[in-house]
Amino acid sequence: MSQPVTLLDEERWLRAARDGDEDAFQHLVERYEVAAFNVAFQTLRNRDEAADATQDAFLSAYRALRQFRGGSFRAWLMRIVVNACLDLLRRAKRRPTSSLDALVEQIGEAPWADPRDNDPEGIALARERHAMIQMALAALPDEQRLAIVLVDVQGFSYEEAAQALGCAVGTVRSRLARGRVRVRDHLLEHGNFP
Repeated sequence: MSQPVTLLDEERWLRAARDGDEDAFQHLVERYEVAAFNVAFQTLRNRDEAADATQDAFLSAYRALRQFRGGSFRAWLMRIVVNACLDLLRRAKRRPTSSLDALVEQIGEAPWADPRDNDPEGIALARERHAMIQMALAALPDEQRLAIVLVDVQGFSYEEAAQALGCAVGTVRSRLARGRVRVRDHLLEHGNFP
């Protein structure tokens, strides 16, 4: 059984990575790759683009590691992920495309459904609710969606989300409040939610 990673481990890996130890940086990648991908996916709503943004973010983080001045490495890294996603979104607005892969991903099997589950109705309801939530999130402005993804989905504190988004804590709270109201209204309008 492996030992849980501690803050001391992370600090040791950060020091070593700053000194050019690629293995130490790989430990940091392994620790945060799932969270980074989830933030990218919730932002971009496309697996391939999220994977590209995540890879770009880790490469940028490695190159800028000497500029990290302490504080929450996770928040600093997620700020880089958010910026990579926003860069992709800006490029996509300049060159809009329609992807068959995106359509297949939207109607394909939901990754959260357990294929061993013998309750087809339960699976269908879970997929439907997840799809409704994803549509509600997709309808939000980027800044509100990012705040919700960081705080409500990834579990960031308001302070970490503010650092990741490059704004004040009050701005995060405001974006969350407005975004949550819009998600709730969307679900009430389009779904069978109480």
